[in-house]
Amino acid sequence: MPEHYYTANPTTAHDEHTWTFDLLDHALTFTTDAGVFSKGTVDYGTRAMLTAFNRDIPAGKILDLGAGYGPVAISLAKVLPEREFIAAEINTRAAELVQRNAQRNHVDQQITVVQSDRYENVDGKFAAILTNPPVRAGKQIVTDMIAGAIDHLVPEGTLTVVLQKKQGAPSAKKLMAELFGNVQTIAKDKGYYILESTYAGSTNS
Repeated sequence: MPEHYYTANPTTAHDEHTWTFDLLDHALTFTTDAGVFSKGTVDYGTRAMLTAFNRDIPAGKILDLGAGYGPVAISLAKVLPEREFIAAEINTRAAELVQRNAQRNHVDQQITVVQSDRYENVDGKFAAILTNPPVRAGKQIVTDMIAGAIDHLVPEGTLTVVLQKKQGAPSAKKLMAELFGNVQTIAKDKGYYILESTYAGSTNS
């Protein structure tokens, strides 16, 4: 059985490749490796999420949760040069690639890489959290990544999630509605649903 990419320390033999891809009107160069998610190209769900993401958010940092080798944080750093980013990733191999790719694309001053299982090593609150959750890791991981967002957003901060309909988008949408009191499907693209909830701030109830 092949090793899972949602693994802290992959043991798969290294097989690095470097390639260039256009994201948000910037030609970005990525080095990827065996044992990380979507090593051959930027996966379609991530591209759809980046295109749909509403950048009209409060002041503050942005969290890329489950960053892989960094396409979300790096491409957004290019178009939002005033923002700081945290790229959180459980996989040490992927986390190291985020660091290298941020330097290669000249956004390393904006991006802090944190090795973290879900929110375990993530501190502070964010203007936005984006995640393409690791469906293959199981429903509990995906649920935790969605549910934990509510403790890590500033008022009016947003959670943006991409999931395929067949991989749990309807149940994720229901969970987000229950947690946040709101959810929108901001895009549908080839079976991918881009879901967004806004944190209203703490209530006194």
